[in-house]
Amino acid sequence: MNRPPGDGGGQRRVPLAFVHDYLTQRGGAERVVLTLAEAHPGAPIFTSLFDPSSTFEGFADHVVRTTALDRSGALRAHHRLALPLLAPAFSRLVVPADVAVCSSSGWAHGARVEGRKVVYCHTPARWLYQRDRYLRGRGRAAAALVGCLSPALRRWDQAAARSAHRYLVNSREVRRRVADLYGIDAEVVPPPVAVDPESEAEPVEGVAPGFVLCVSRLLPYKNIDVVCAAFARLPGHRLVVVGTGPLSAELAASAPSNVVLLGEVSDAALRWLYRESSGLVAPAYEDFGLTPVEAAAFGRPTAALRFGGYLDTVVEGTTGLFFDEPAPEQVAAAVEAMTRASWEAGELRAHARRFSVERFVARVDAVLAEERARL
Repeated sequence: MNRPPGDGGGQRRVPLAFVHDYLTQRGGAERVVLTLAEAHPGAPIFTSLFDPSSTFEGFADHVVRTTALDRSGALRAHHRLALPLLAPAFSRLVVPADVAVCSSSGWAHGARVEGRKVVYCHTPARWLYQRDRYLRGRGRAAAALVGCLSPALRRWDQAAARSAHRYLVNSREVRRRVADLYGIDAEVVPPPVAVDPESEAEPVEGVAPGFVLCVSRLLPYKNIDVVCAAFARLPGHRLVVVGTGPLSAELAASAPSNVVLLGEVSDAALRWLYRESSGLVAPAYEDFGLTPVEAAAFGRPTAALRFGGYLDTVVEGTTGLFFDEPAPEQVAAAVEAMTRASWEAGELRAHARRFSVERFVARVDAVLAEERARL
């Protein structure tokens, strides 16, 4: 139920609304928004760009209101092209709600809310504060553009952060970054596992059970190239990669023969892949690290980079193990160790239940009630 573009002005004020950077991909941040929207049917979702074909199907069941940027098919197809335009677009966006939850990785927290603004921060903007990792392999033009825009965007970002009445974050790592960058003491509310291990699974043609799984967007800081290089050292193992991104073609051209790049898959297919895998490899500089919890829900362990959100979502020796650097030899050694070890599926599943939808929604709802009481 997409609605025509607009800046939100003149619309009837509603009790609750959600705001998200852009709905043009399938990632953990989009799952968080969809989980909240499903818990609050009827609450509109405001966003800059909306491409129903490239994000989760469930958004089609909700009212999605877009900015004027959504008139451009090129921007919907390639949201990174909108980088110079997103700060002005969100600055003009007025959200007519008593309380709005702004799901932000750098943009949505800049929206103007008529009532109380609650920010759920997935990470402070990577292109501002982790430029070397985020821009690795993107070329000089991208680096030059971000370099030119950074001073103004940092000022805008700082002001946007200070405009919130309440700040929530997804991990201890992001809480530390928010404190360092904005001087805000945020509450950690871990996002939920939304891949239900009990639901129907759909086999993936041409993939035999017993592989190692990697679920990730194909971006430089996700380090999928490192994992592919690691499996060149592991001829006795197979890797299946789920996800798309700017590095898709490059990885397809360089991946060894024991690596399969599936691109996007349905949730039913993803459930089958988790269930039939021998474990997960998680190599990214991740803010939260949801995929190890998803794997644990299926009783599968994880070999993860000792960084960021994975420190919250992997229990060393119980639900997985760590490697210290995203280097092929370290990833290969960790995968070998993970697949040789014995893991207790019951302990893995119990760990995953700590990240339930019910817990997440209950805590967010409690925060919303506290903010409504302040109106």
